[in-house]
Amino acid sequence: MNNEEARGPDGKKGPGLFAYLHSLQGANGGDRRDVIATVFKGTINRMINGYLLRDVVNKVHGIHFTSSGEIHTLGHLYESMLKEMRDAAGDSGEFYTPRAVVRFMVAVTDPRLGETLLDPACGTGGFLVESFEHLRKQCKRAEHYALLQSESLLGGEAKPLPYLLAQMNLLLHGLETPRIDPLNSLRVALKEIGDRDRVDIILTNPPFGGEEERGILSNFPEDKQTSETALLFLQLIMRKLRRPPKPGRAGVVVPNGTLFGDGVCGRIKEELLKDFNLHTIVRLPEGVFSPYTDIATNILFFDRSGPTKDVWYYELPLPQGKKKYSKTAPIYFEEFADCIAWWHKRGKSKYAWKVSAAKILANGCDLDIKNPHELDSVGLLPPEQHTSSLSMKYEVIQKKIGEVQSYITRLDCRNIQPVPLSQIARPITRPIPVTPGTKYRTIGVKWWGEGAYERQTIDGAETAAKVLSIIREGDLVINKIWVRHGSTAIASSQVDGCAASSEFPTFELDLAKVRPRWIHWQTRTKIFWNKCSGLSKGTSGKNRIKPEKFLTVMVPLPSLPDQDKILAILDKVEDIKRLQSDTAAELAALLPSILDKAFKGQL
Repeated sequence: MNNEEARGPDGKKGPGLFAYLHSLQGANGGDRRDVIATVFKGTINRMINGYLLRDVVNKVHGIHFTSSGEIHTLGHLYESMLKEMRDAAGDSGEFYTPRAVVRFMVAVTDPRLGETLLDPACGTGGFLVESFEHLRKQCKRAEHYALLQSESLLGGEAKPLPYLLAQMNLLLHGLETPRIDPLNSLRVALKEIGDRDRVDIILTNPPFGGEEERGILSNFPEDKQTSETALLFLQLIMRKLRRPPKPGRAGVVVPNGTLFGDGVCGRIKEELLKDFNLHTIVRLPEGVFSPYTDIATNILFFDRSGPTKDVWYYELPLPQGKKKYSKTAPIYFEEFADCIAWWHKRGKSKYAWKVSAAKILANGCDLDIKNPHELDSVGLLPPEQHTSSLSMKYEVIQKKIGEVQSYITRLDCRNIQPVPLSQIARPITRPIPVTPGTKYRTIGVKWWGEGAYERQTIDGAETAAKVLSIIREGDLVINKIWVRHGSTAIASSQVDGCAASSEFPTFELDLAKVRPRWIHWQTRTKIFWNKCSGLSKGTSGKNRIKPEKFLTVMVPLPSLPDQDKILAILDKVEDIKRLQSDTAAELAALLPSILDKAFKGQL
């Protein structure tokens, strides 16, 4: 399947299955053969068991793809599968936006047939699928369907897995030839984007909190270059919107930091207010994107009709009795009903207020303007409920502290001896030659022991490295330059199969001597970082540590049973930290609750 050439049972030679699939080409450059070829160009078969693969083929063969009923059912099944993947995604949750949020943004933006809609960071295609369903309802004649199929929806997704999922998602919902760019949407310099590249509508939830390569940053104006991916995408969206006389419009999910950020962020917001009409900011409640992040989020709605005069704010309230959204208690589209009704007939209320652009500009472009009615009692729980919850949390904390003390008193650490890393780790490379035209998922390692992540997908022509190394789950990976700042990680399943240059030395651990989590905790300590710093050499700001020097660092090595005992203690301490965070949030909620009851004269 993976070989370039294969031999059949009769001895006849031909291309391997994947080689054949990625060489397919449509007759006129626009049918499903091109879609299949694009999908399989960066795909490797991971199903080693031929019997299981045969079972999968038989199951797929049994589906009647000409039956609208079966395809409709399959589309719903696929969406359910995406939801399950979302719930288990961990760090990969950046691909997913709650369906209720997507439906709301499409509903109020109201794409019309004949308009071109783009999601430059489309993930698994949620915005594109919802927009396709919205536009399909407007189709009355054959030419309408042809227009929807060929000229209405565009996407971009640089990561191979969500790109593949988005293609399948759109195919199953009826879009015959999805037009999704498999490369980084930020790769083109803003100044090179002209009128022919602009679109009518952009709906997206761009990634935030990530970093881009220096080469990407050079595509943006010098005074607006930043490592914050969300701000780079916001600039791209502003540039890609069609200009008058038919001004484009956009709906963009952004983290709360975008609203109050200054510096580069402030300059981008100044341009947004002066050159665009930022007419609405919808402030979402806590936990909408749980469990991936609890960062507060907002939706910016703007168009290119002219400068902003006033910004309307709408704060979406939590349903009565609910403290926050979560994975098991998600947001529903019906909860946007009041906001949608307000959208078409605007007025001030306990959830809606208006601020002039002049006032915002005079205040340093700070868009983080609180609800003037925030002291109203709407959504507040009684103080007694908060105090009761706090008491229970403190009891659990005390119990866990007692368990930690008990574990510590039973642990004998007198015979633990430090050993050099070379006794439990060995350098390893899994070299692959770099080929232009081939896509490579590249790894990044965060500072302060925060782990490894899939940084971006690059073309072989975009890197100076001639050989990359493949990372596997359980490897110890470091960044040679920043290891002194804790840029070390145990590779998780999310980065298994990613590629790394020689700047990311990789080591295989001796599992007969050490638990990977033990090394994970050791490399997160300041003591370890200081040891690495003393071994790093080079010019200021670019000190590197050689792999052989890294392996001289001494780490304590208890027996495996003792490692397990200490790891159990650390897990309990982590539980205590989480509970303390919850109690802090509960205390913060208790303050306005007490004030509310006092204002009502009930204390």
